[in-house]
Amino acid sequence: MLGPVILAASRSDRMRRFISAAPGTKQVVDRFIAGENVDHVLPVVRASVDKGLELTLDVVGEDITTPAEAAAARDAYLELVGRLKDLGLGTKAEMSVKLSMFGQALENGHELALANVRPVVEAAAAIGTTVTLDAEDHTTLDSMFAIHEELRKDFPQTGCVIQAYLFRTEDDARRLAAAGSRVRIVKGAYKEPASVAYQDKAEIDKAYVRIMKILMEGDGYPMIGSHDPRLVAIAQELGRQAGRKLDEYEFQMLYGIRSDEHIRLAAEGHRMRVYTAYGTDWYGYFMRRLAEKPANLLFFARSILTKG
Repeated sequence: MLGPVILAASRSDRMRRFISAAPGTKQVVDRFIAGENVDHVLPVVRASVDKGLELTLDVVGEDITTPAEAAAARDAYLELVGRLKDLGLGTKAEMSVKLSMFGQALENGHELALANVRPVVEAAAAIGTTVTLDAEDHTTLDSMFAIHEELRKDFPQTGCVIQAYLFRTEDDARRLAAAGSRVRIVKGAYKEPASVAYQDKAEIDKAYVRIMKILMEGDGYPMIGSHDPRLVAIAQELGRQAGRKLDEYEFQMLYGIRSDEHIRLAAEGHRMRVYTAYGTDWYGYFMRRLAEKPANLLFFARSILTKG
């Protein structure tokens, strides 16, 4: 299984240096990362909106070691909100944030992350959009869900992410599938032990379907994060069975992956949101994309071998 090996490499400084220096890396990174800064990503936002798509924007970067770096991450998102407002794109693009970027792992990290993310959520609400809290490894989730609950007191549209491979997630889904909630379901892209997570792909897929059913039958707003054609079709059927209209749930897929499917689903009348990452600290995000799909790794390997 290459996935766990790649995920382990995502934490290695030595591998970070090697991959960053590889001749073919930029070609592959550009496939998944929309640019290095907000000026690069805004034309992508505009082009996507013109195609009938919506976006969730992620300023990549997780290795925060000081409160000053966490504050800088907050300010990067505030800059993004301001630029979306200037272009009148606020209602078409939400933000996805990893609380690790806002200082969650630092001393008094829970309080620091909440203090840093709150102004971003407030600014997003002011331009007609919202923020979704991304899920990270299982040790961070209780803090993430507590921050989510606190933010929803003032900003009930604040979303969160749940991961199908974790044993706990079906219970989390039942708790979260309430009126007004926004919940993105993904398979999961962190290296987790067998004590807390399914390790077999077939078991993960079965859990994903069970959780989708919980969300579709609940009173909240499901966001289906998957590129798997079979899971997309099952989601559509579960939506029909639950009596949901096409605008009462949405699909989310990654920038640079199955772009034709983005257009197809939008043309069918589905809300289709493209998860679009940008920034210079791309390594951890990039490695998880490689781990998720062997074809991505093959594409990367071929690029390295044909460059230089």
